[in-house]
Amino acid sequence: MAGALEVIPLGGLGEFGMHIMAFSYGDSIIVVDCGVLFPEQELLGVDIVVPDISFLIENQEKVRAIILTHGHEDHIGALPFVLPYLNVPVYGSPFTLALVRRKLEDHGLKDVTLHKVQAGDQIELGPFGVEFIAVTHSIVDSLALAIRTPQGLIIHTGDFKVDHSPIDGVQCDLPTFASYGREGVLALFSDSTNAERAGHTPSERAVEARFDSIFREAAGRIVVTCFTSSIPRIQIIADAAAKHGRFLSFLGRRMAANTEVAQQLGSLSIPPGLVIRSRDIRKHPREKVCVVASGCQGEPMSAMARVAVDQHRDLGLEPGDTVVLSSRMIPGNERAISRMMDHLYRRGTDVIYQDGSTPPVHVSGHAIAEELKLMMMLVRPRFFIPIHGSYRHLHRHAAIATQSGLIREKVLIAETGDIIHFDEEGVSIAGKAPVGRVLIDQGSLEEVADLVIRDRRHISEDGIVLPVIVINRQTGGLERAPELVFRGMTVSEDDPLIDECRDLVIATIESSSVEERGDWGAIKEKIRSALKRYISKQLSKRPFILPVIMEV
Repeated sequence: MAGALEVIPLGGLGEFGMHIMAFSYGDSIIVVDCGVLFPEQELLGVDIVVPDISFLIENQEKVRAIILTHGHEDHIGALPFVLPYLNVPVYGSPFTLALVRRKLEDHGLKDVTLHKVQAGDQIELGPFGVEFIAVTHSIVDSLALAIRTPQGLIIHTGDFKVDHSPIDGVQCDLPTFASYGREGVLALFSDSTNAERAGHTPSERAVEARFDSIFREAAGRIVVTCFTSSIPRIQIIADAAAKHGRFLSFLGRRMAANTEVAQQLGSLSIPPGLVIRSRDIRKHPREKVCVVASGCQGEPMSAMARVAVDQHRDLGLEPGDTVVLSSRMIPGNERAISRMMDHLYRRGTDVIYQDGSTPPVHVSGHAIAEELKLMMMLVRPRFFIPIHGSYRHLHRHAAIATQSGLIREKVLIAETGDIIHFDEEGVSIAGKAPVGRVLIDQGSLEEVADLVIRDRRHISEDGIVLPVIVINRQTGGLERAPELVFRGMTVSEDDPLIDECRDLVIATIESSSVEERGDWGAIKEKIRSALKRYISKQLSKRPFILPVIMEV
């Protein structure tokens, strides 16, 4: 009898992003994807969230490789923070690894072994055999996985849709999925992102007609913002620019880098002379320029956000210009995108976004209900586990599977950290692995501790008070009256509260013993406690109080 196979999602189930899943059998583990999660607003000052890989570090001698399905940030973004702890090879398609290579170089990681694979390739990793299957998605070179294990065959779809007329000509390989279904599949792990939507996802080519009309009718500049990895969409924009006699310029460091990589790999074809440098945008007539900018999610320092508030050195919007938001709103980003759109309207531009009109300006890269059913119909697995999405999406996908009658034995909803156990008896949840989130400040590339987040939240809600106290080093007495700085609080400069707090600080110092005056740490704590009690009583606020003592 074969031993047990365990599948442990370390992120990505019950949340949008941070996709990482470990497959464990005997003394071997393979990891599928290694992504980031973009933070909610309440995670003040945090730039990205990466998965806690304690489970993998504890078992690092077993980890054979990391296998990537495609190059989106929520599938590759955590690699620079994980690979320093796991010295293992990384497998991915050419475009995916090109994005990974640049990312690793930015973080100073040079000794990582990267193996290029393509659809149809097969690799052996201990007891696992992995075969790669072409799928369509909103990024080129996307792959699904057929993972052969001693317990049976696992199909992991990655992110996918069924597009019969993709821009790059690479279709979702439905015949291969069907052949695995005829062979016999133990379990299907399938993308749930669009499980709530009925019907079929439109082809990427559905946006061509809309862009053609926009380019035909626009009088001023055209500025399009989309995901920097959406090479098929950028190809449509480039083709429209060439057709309508407009120069093309890329705005944003990542947008320029990704399009350069795509051209080098042949995934993006742009006629010579079409692209101009961003610094030359103002040299050409407005009606002869199209700009593709990064920052479609309203990221504060992105190119599009800076253009919206007229703070980009190379591009300023004018009335009559057209701005196209060719992307979806990622859950949690609605407020930032709406704020950016308001600024664009203030510039007098014509703003076009996905509002339900047809033809669309954006189509999803994820399968919806009928395509999800089609995948189940082709694969015909014994067991079905929905992945990728909030718990609501996992539940809706599971309901589709149950109602379709296409799953031979069991539908199982798992969440991040659940140990999915396959053995001769079937499938079950066999416990919990250590999981969590690691908060990263990209400025320092350091982990942000929970205590720091609590302090930031505390300051944002109740403000901060800085008592600045100058002490005579010789006498230990006050050199002058303390100064109190209030920030984030409704306290004016002439508020009597300031004088009352100053008197309280003086009284606290003067009432301290000789021994206490020799310990400035103790004095600070006494001042902090006294002010906290007094301000809480007067204002019903508990500000962050940070006494500063200077000796002269």
